[in-house]
Amino acid sequence: MVKDGKIGITNVVSKIEPISNKEKDIFAAKIADQFINGWYHDPIIFGKYPEELFEILENININIPITDLDLISQKIDFFGVNYYTRQLIAYDEKNPMRFKHIEGTLKKTEMGWEIYPKGLYDMLIKLNKKYNIPLYITENGMAGPDKLENGKVHDEYRIKYLKEHFEKSLDAIKYGVDLRGYFIWSFMDNFEWALGYSKRFGIVYVNYDNQKRYLKDSAEWYKLFLKEGK
Repeated sequence: MVKDGKIGITNVVSKIEPISNKEKDIFAAKIADQFINGWYHDPIIFGKYPEELFEILENININIPITDLDLISQKIDFFGVNYYTRQLIAYDEKNPMRFKHIEGTLKKTEMGWEIYPKGLYDMLIKLNKKYNIPLYITENGMAGPDKLENGKVHDEYRIKYLKEHFEKSLDAIKYGVDLRGYFIWSFMDNFEWALGYSKRFGIVYVNYDNQKRYLKDSAEWYKLFLKEGK
């Protein structure tokens, strides 16, 4: 109903990495990648589910209907990419899905998610090669230990986070990825699902008692970045 509208789908994507170079861990990471990423992309572009994962699900008596794949695989104009972190994977013979998550050792955000800008670059390259479709980063950002002091929030950690992810996005564009846009998550602090108001992603601080807003240092930096490109 929107003239010349661009219609796409947005999914959370994570860079999946095996915990080691062992064959079983690499296989487990492949299945995890199909479960976390490919399951939501392949049916749209290819009209089918990832084969190895589909077989595993059938073997544990989880029946996935395929009669709706023609409806699912409609032409779309773009993929939206919500990227925050990576996931480390190891083989687990006790799990019918054959994989388990391993705690990473990189620095984490307040959500407990590893900060891994390279993963954004890797996923943009992968999505571009595999699906050959325009991409938008529809969410990227971090929850931090923000403190309001004298009307200011000094969130240099968020500025560093955004700079590093911007740089990796630019590297992907230079590589040839058709990246059309980048949306920071989020403009203002907001309600974070089951965690309520306890996690702050915004570049604008919100006082939840009186709804007053304050530009964080990251907002001031971002304003200057958009104006001067640095």
